[in-house]
Amino acid sequence: MGCGGQSATAAVETVYRAESRRVLATLIRLLGDFDRAEEALHDAFAAALQQWPRDGVPGNPRAWLVSAGRFKAIDALRRRARFDASLRLLAEQLEGEAHEAEPDEVEDDRLRLIFTCCHPALPADARVALTLREVCDLATEEIARAFLAAPATIAQRIVRAKARIRDARIPYRVPEREELPARLDSVLRVIYLVFNEGYSASAGTSLTRADLCAEAIRLGRLLLELLPDPEVMGLLALMLLHDARRAARTDAAGELVRLEDQDRSAWDRRLITEGSMLVRRALASRNFGPYALQAAIVAVHAEAPSASQTDWAQIVRLYDVLLGLGPSPVVELNRAVAVAMRDGPAAGLRLVDDLLARGELRDYHLSHAARADLLRRLARIDEARSAYRVALQLVRLEPERRFLQQRLDELGD
Repeated sequence: MGCGGQSATAAVETVYRAESRRVLATLIRLLGDFDRAEEALHDAFAAALQQWPRDGVPGNPRAWLVSAGRFKAIDALRRRARFDASLRLLAEQLEGEAHEAEPDEVEDDRLRLIFTCCHPALPADARVALTLREVCDLATEEIARAFLAAPATIAQRIVRAKARIRDARIPYRVPEREELPARLDSVLRVIYLVFNEGYSASAGTSLTRADLCAEAIRLGRLLLELLPDPEVMGLLALMLLHDARRAARTDAAGELVRLEDQDRSAWDRRLITEGSMLVRRALASRNFGPYALQAAIVAVHAEAPSASQTDWAQIVRLYDVLLGLGPSPVVELNRAVAVAMRDGPAAGLRLVDDLLARGELRDYHLSHAARADLLRRLARIDEARSAYRVALQLVRLEPERRFLQQRLDELGD
């Protein structure tokens, strides 16, 4: 049954936005190769643009596209088999493996794709690039802009990652139950790295990049839908609670606004409610990890009516539990700041000085910025100036540099 060309074209565009990553994930499983699957995906949608205006939109567009892509790939292999006999055998094998994918299997394909893109055998920067390209459908140029890299560099990372998956025969599957905790950690790290680059950019002129935050949250929602693990809940909660405050982190001129000075009426209460609910679910499981604990800390901040009413004692206790899961100098620094709010700046300064003496955070600008702020609160102005100058030498993000310079200028000569 035919339908109007314009409406069919619009349907193809709608299906592409909603289903293309599902279709690609299934084609990767069926064809066993990223590049072959991407070519098949392109050919399938090209066929849809030709046939749907004439024949009508099929009842199950996703299944139609998977079938069309698979047969297009087999045809392409047969054409190339004139030059490579092994491709004829592969085409025959793929044709013999035809079957209708069940809905649950399609959803498993999406999970397989995430775990494959985030495989620990791949370099960390390659995992991020491959995940954004294959799971999120970001163009190479978009990924390059987001991470302030040349498009050619990002393209090379993606090509090398695919080659590593092929050459190392990395299996396209969800890990077995006993492998899942270690493998899930790699996936969560990739998603949180994407979010962090959007929420607190590592360099450049903008403090935040909303598009990357949105992509990371979308990945978190997808992962939770496919794998309802307490740490997935914790990560999604952590991102939602941070993102709820994003609009208030900068003023109209793009300058950094400290947490205690932010307009809390600008915080997104819908995201805070959702994030807090996920925190409670994760903690109630008694099987939570560091993401859930970090989310719990952010939830205490988000739920406080004002900065002065923040429950710093609870935050310190949560940091203690977090450190009990594993050592982290950055977590120790954050705990020192919380101790300073609970017990006074002198108590926090002792902890920060101990951390710097160990050398692990000597090149971390926030450790020196925290020290400078504590010295300022203790009226040790000359020492505060020196600490701000060290932080300024290390900072890379322009809004943070301007903020630190303003703090230094406020102390006078």
